[in-house]
Amino acid sequence: MTDAGTTAAPLPARSGGSWLAAIARQRELSLVAIMVVLGGLVTLTAPQFLTVDNISQVAVLASVIAVAAVGESLVVITRNVDLSVEATIGLVAYCVASLLERQALDTPGAIVFGLGLGLVLGMINGVVVTIFRVPAIVATLGTLSVFRGIDYLVAGSHQVPVAGLPPGFTDAAGDSILGIPIFVVIAVGIVIVGSVVLRSTRFGRQLYAVGSNPEAAAILGIPSRLVVFTAFSLCGLLAGVAGILYDMEFGTINGTSATGLVLAVVAAVVVGGVNIFGGSGTLAGAAIGALFLGFIANALILVGLSQFWLQAIYGVVILLAISADAIILRRIQRATAARRVR
Repeated sequence: MTDAGTTAAPLPARSGGSWLAAIARQRELSLVAIMVVLGGLVTLTAPQFLTVDNISQVAVLASVIAVAAVGESLVVITRNVDLSVEATIGLVAYCVASLLERQALDTPGAIVFGLGLGLVLGMINGVVVTIFRVPAIVATLGTLSVFRGIDYLVAGSHQVPVAGLPPGFTDAAGDSILGIPIFVVIAVGIVIVGSVVLRSTRFGRQLYAVGSNPEAAAILGIPSRLVVFTAFSLCGLLAGVAGILYDMEFGTINGTSATGLVLAVVAAVVVGGVNIFGGSGTLAGAAIGALFLGFIANALILVGLSQFWLQAIYGVVILLAISADAIILRRIQRATAARRVR
């Protein structure tokens, strides 16, 4: 009886996984279609919406969110969430900018320091969640306050101006390669590398397995805590990358930089098809979700609506995406239960 159950169990899991993968792809295509329709409608009121310059600007801004969203996706796939990502971005952004202003490090050294700081902050989250067994939403809500408090303490009332950064440091935000903004190239490169890792490596398969069924993953001998720790560490590292891009994009940095960014990052992840209940989703979907939200924010500006609507829109898309995922999950569970009965 045990052998039969063990043999039959993987079949529904593969079927459910294929179904979720198909739905995730449809979510991505739906976002692209909505952006096309949105572009047509907004252009009627603001003809500059679909100009090359405006689209390029939106893509550059969305790239910062997309990089952070890729890291957040790794955590969400494991059935966790990192709410401290905005504080990590802000702390890395200020520390890197401050080091450059004081000429304590050269540009490559400051960038390496920022990446290392992001990685360490992500590892702290991973330790709290995996070693001390604190629920991720509680742990990262706590580290959000801790990291932001450190940012305030380090920065005080000081603000690093654009003039305080090395000449040419912020040029990357406006530069391009073959007509494609460098920020977009960086974001796409990260998505491609991350996608290959998830699809073609043992770690990628373990990541989905832990998120899909933690109990089954444990039975199979998958080191779940190590996988989750690695996901949080990579999330911190990519938040560090986003913090450095934030420096290059905005130039003027203080202790409140990146405040409120976590809502945009989480919204990009869930609207891009990464299942908040874990086990499914793609990094490309999260990046498209960031671009989708960027287009909405830009459209609001061009049609003259208040940016306060943006926060409401982020909340609505999160609720709609989570509701859709919950409905899909319940249907899969019912279908799996029906197969087992038969």
